[in-house]
Amino acid sequence: MQKINYQKQLDEIIAGLEKSGDHPTLLLHSCCAPCSSYVLEYLNRYFHIILFYYNPNISPKEEFEKRTGELKRLVEEMPMTDKPEVIVGRYEPSEFFEAARGLEELPEGSERCFKCYRLRLEEAAKLAKELGADYFTTTLSISPYKNAQKLGEIAAELGEIYNVRALPADFKKKGGYKRSIELSAQYSLYRQDYCGCVYSKAVRDRKNKEKSELADKQENA
Repeated sequence: MQKINYQKQLDEIIAGLEKSGDHPTLLLHSCCAPCSSYVLEYLNRYFHIILFYYNPNISPKEEFEKRTGELKRLVEEMPMTDKPEVIVGRYEPSEFFEAARGLEELPEGSERCFKCYRLRLEEAAKLAKELGADYFTTTLSISPYKNAQKLGEIAAELGEIYNVRALPADFKKKGGYKRSIELSAQYSLYRQDYCGCVYSKAVRDRKNKEKSELADKQENA
């Protein structure tokens, strides 16, 4: 299947908004403050943004609360003329575990992740419809570890189901990921080293242990 250039599609939408002067409402699903930083900087000029923090995949609860706090702090500190409202969704990890059932042993970037994308995007689409937003999308595509094509495909499908437009996006384009790192440093944001779920945390812990053991061997050689 031919890849869709979501950035080109977004450029065309933004060009239309600049010409018309319209300022539509965007329900933006946020996965974390670092990923949201560039997206807010980029889109705040063109949309009235409602930030939706719904991430039941994150474990443990302390990690969820830490990321929530960082997102709220970022919104407070970033100079935006139209400050986004932040809506924190329910934290029910059972929703994620149910979506991941039977896929626990798959690697990151697999069907398990796609189920997680859909879980969060569907909740965003529902809320966008409920609030009467013109568009919905997610910050997830800014990560080089996330599948922007799959995110776009799922969002488009959900947009049709809930009758709300999915804003095409691949936010890692145009230096988006690099800019998010710069903004994270500027605002001293907490940058997690795993996606958030227990499965990615286990991979992170295993890799750290292997590095530590290798360092010990080299030191004692």
